[in-house]
Amino acid sequence: MEKSELLNQLRLQSHEREHAETRSLRWLWITLAIVIVLAAAGVGAWLYFGQAHFDVQVATSTTPSANGGDTAVLQATGYVTARREATVSAQITGTLTAVMIEEGDHVVERQVIARLEDTAQRANLAQARAQLRSSQALLVLYQATLAQNRRDLKRNQDLVGRKLVAEQAVELAQTQVDTQTAQVSTQQKQIELAQASVQAAQVQLDYCTVRAPFTGVVIAKAAQVGEIVSPLSAGGGFTRTGVGTIVDMDSLEIEVDVNEAYINRVEPNQPAQTVLDAYPDWKIPSHVIAVIPTADKGKATVKVRVGIEAKDPRVLPDMGARVSFLEEKKPDKANAGPPKGVLVPSSSIVQRDGHSVVFTVENDRAHAKTVTPQQTYGDLRLVEGLGSGQRVVKEPPGEMKDDAKVTVITAKP
Repeated sequence: MEKSELLNQLRLQSHEREHAETRSLRWLWITLAIVIVLAAAGVGAWLYFGQAHFDVQVATSTTPSANGGDTAVLQATGYVTARREATVSAQITGTLTAVMIEEGDHVVERQVIARLEDTAQRANLAQARAQLRSSQALLVLYQATLAQNRRDLKRNQDLVGRKLVAEQAVELAQTQVDTQTAQVSTQQKQIELAQASVQAAQVQLDYCTVRAPFTGVVIAKAAQVGEIVSPLSAGGGFTRTGVGTIVDMDSLEIEVDVNEAYINRVEPNQPAQTVLDAYPDWKIPSHVIAVIPTADKGKATVKVRVGIEAKDPRVLPDMGARVSFLEEKKPDKANAGPPKGVLVPSSSIVQRDGHSVVFTVENDRAHAKTVTPQQTYGDLRLVEGLGSGQRVVKEPPGEMKDDAKVTVITAKP
């Protein structure tokens, strides 16, 4: 073999080795890149799915009033209730022929909301009216006969004075007048009885028309055309006891349960402020109507009725609400201003690394905020370092850290 051919083979072998080394290095980098991507994905998945998750209850931070104004001394949660709520039914058992309401309809007092089959009641009313007319006609006959008997009596009295008839004729005529007078009186009583029968039949007919007992809003429709309704349950599930439920929206108020240990801070006519769970930024002026004079020994609470001073269509029955009971404070100084900071539940303040911290909730994350606690107002605490209207975790668990995942839950009544 010639020398030039040997050199060419050596060059070819050298190129092949270089290509092989390049391919090996390329695969090595690709493998390393895949391993790095998989490791990053695993770390991200652990951070997202492996992080602790907490179910929490929250409260909204509020700004206290100026010194000399109303200050919240106690907070309690409850629900909107209606003092006037009625499930309307018929007063007799019958089959519905018409139902003129739907959920959400506004009705006024005495408005017709349903009708029952009334064929039998109309027939009874017609019969009672016919009997009344018959009694009235018979009375006319008796009155005419009485008038004739009185004329006969007068005529006989004249004849007796002229000695033309005997005294017995006068006595007989007087007896007929007295008898007929009694018969007329009896017939008048019969007419009164017939009139009462007409009224009773009319009442039974009116019972076939169901009317709204007061002005309000229909919140439930309980029966349909063709169903039987009755004021009493007949059993079996085929008889309805109500046509619909009506609520007087002007009678809405708040009922809250106050811990019996703090009930001495609540009294009738005390000013208050209500915040609905559905509208956390809307503060409704309120006042205490009454403290119900009994306690729930199971929950160690006392029920308090709170009136809403601002009627609004946004307030609906059974909405969750938080009531702040206010206390009138006299100013210590003429130019005293509002306390600095916001009010939060005392239970929301915890210690982390030697600092007082509250956890604010944004979306599904809890963020630790360092605050400076100030004076206490009942179960509320004034803190600095937090803005008004922020949602804070009421009782942060000891394991909760900054940026923890949370789910907001509603407290059970």
